[in-house]
Amino acid sequence: MKLPISYYVKDDVVALAKSFLGKFLLTKIEGVVTGGMITETEAYEGVTDKASHAYSGLRTNRTEMMYREGGVSYVYLCYGVHYLFNIVTNLKNTPHAVLIRGIFPLIGEKEMLRRTGKYRTGYQLTNGPGKLSKALAITTGQNGILLNGNTIWIEDRGISCDASDITIGKRIGVAYAGEDALLPYRFELDYRNYIN
Repeated sequence: MKLPISYYVKDDVVALAKSFLGKFLLTKIEGVVTGGMITETEAYEGVTDKASHAYSGLRTNRTEMMYREGGVSYVYLCYGVHYLFNIVTNLKNTPHAVLIRGIFPLIGEKEMLRRTGKYRTGYQLTNGPGKLSKALAITTGQNGILLNGNTIWIEDRGISCDASDITIGKRIGVAYAGEDALLPYRFELDYRNYIN
């Protein structure tokens, strides 16, 4: 079942980031559905979070998408190389977002291999935010898409993740954020207990 927009319009972005574990991220690009189970996320808490693009209320052409009502995609190019897929959450003008850092590929694996030029499927194919965007064909062309449509969406397939299977840690690649880089806002699921 696709998550409704109301799922994303909540004020606790950290709890939401954790709740996405075990859900399925799917895309339909050029008529092909690809996706898998979300295994790693990071929360970004908007204007008060030094690691967020919207820290201190920054509004630019790029960050404006973060100020929309939750339930839309925020995709940006990182270091001119990797597209990173984020989920905008909370109410309009509260720029919270969740970065999807990893999925376990389960749907359309042959197409994901073709897109990435790899020869072997498994977690190594999509265990990073740049890798998963490439495998799912997510680019800035999908920035601002509503997540209850037929291009990018998230499904709840009834998987309930045990707290003992979730590792909580600091975010990756945000050392510039000082003490905020150490916040326990990254969640990683031990997927092995959930993949048949």
